[in-house]
Amino acid sequence: MTMLQTMDKILFQSQRQERISFYMTNHGEEATQIGSAAALDPTDLVYAQYREAGILLYRGYELHQFIDQCLGNARGSCKGIQMPIHYGSKDLNYVTISSTVATQMPQAVGSAYAYKRAGNRKCVACYFGDGATSEGDAHAAFNFAATLEVPVIFICRNNGYAISTPSKDQYHSDGIASRGYGYGMMAIRVDGHDLFAVYNATRAARQVAINEMKPVLIEAMVDRFGPHSTSDDSSAYRSEEKLQTWVKKIDPIERFRRYMCALGCWNNEKEEKWRREATELVKRELERCEQVKRAPITTMFENVFEKMEPHLQRQMNELMKHVQQNHDASFLALLSKYEQTLISNK
Repeated sequence: MTMLQTMDKILFQSQRQERISFYMTNHGEEATQIGSAAALDPTDLVYAQYREAGILLYRGYELHQFIDQCLGNARGSCKGIQMPIHYGSKDLNYVTISSTVATQMPQAVGSAYAYKRAGNRKCVACYFGDGATSEGDAHAAFNFAATLEVPVIFICRNNGYAISTPSKDQYHSDGIASRGYGYGMMAIRVDGHDLFAVYNATRAARQVAINEMKPVLIEAMVDRFGPHSTSDDSSAYRSEEKLQTWVKKIDPIERFRRYMCALGCWNNEKEEKWRREATELVKRELERCEQVKRAPITTMFENVFEKMEPHLQRQMNELMKHVQQNHDASFLALLSKYEQTLISNK
């Protein structure tokens, strides 16, 4: 959790320094991510929304992979084609993120249905925020999951805001968990700041999903301590005083630190040493990743088919021709030497 928080702080700052274009932090929701990730099997498929980097980190995604993706360099998994925080890993069973709110929910149900038909003992974990439950895709996902009886765990991070829209303007019902019963699903509400509560709830939900082939809805009550994203100013819709009160009282990392100290497993000296090492590691990886070349602009035409189709080749040539005719210096600066050669030969 502390490594995730450290990475968040440094990458958030790097966006303000214009080193990356966009970022979303996880501060306040770390326990929900790590607790649930620990309860899942590594072979379980994960459909995330966009604030679940901790699950990838727990499964072994390297720091440089996060940073490569945020920089959009040639080594990154998406090579600059996706948004910075749209991580994905086939090896770690983590489906690439889409920005469209709730689109992953019916997709997760479809994957769980495939698992059921295949007869394997795996489940699908689908993460989303409270705002996603106001989308039609959420209704479709809940209804299909219940009627088809598939092994899917819906994990809602209810932080009380859909970007800037508070819960009171989204629904008048008793939160999200109560909806599960309306669809015929088991549901539970947990303290999302409590690592062990989330772990136990997810572990129990997985047993139901695997052994009974039934969906389960978990509502993790959390607080988002940072802005929605680097494009958001949360002070416009919630007071800083209220936010700082939350941080002091319910920070999941501080809560877990106190628990570890009470057991004698941790102390302030170890904390300071680890924090310092984590900060140095993330900064070092950021500097290294910045040395990797950016993906060439022609990458947008690649990785769709095994071989570039004629229509894509024509589109690429038209783009290069446009750049040449308009002498767009800023655009030319993004092109590789190979691409500039293509232009000069036209």
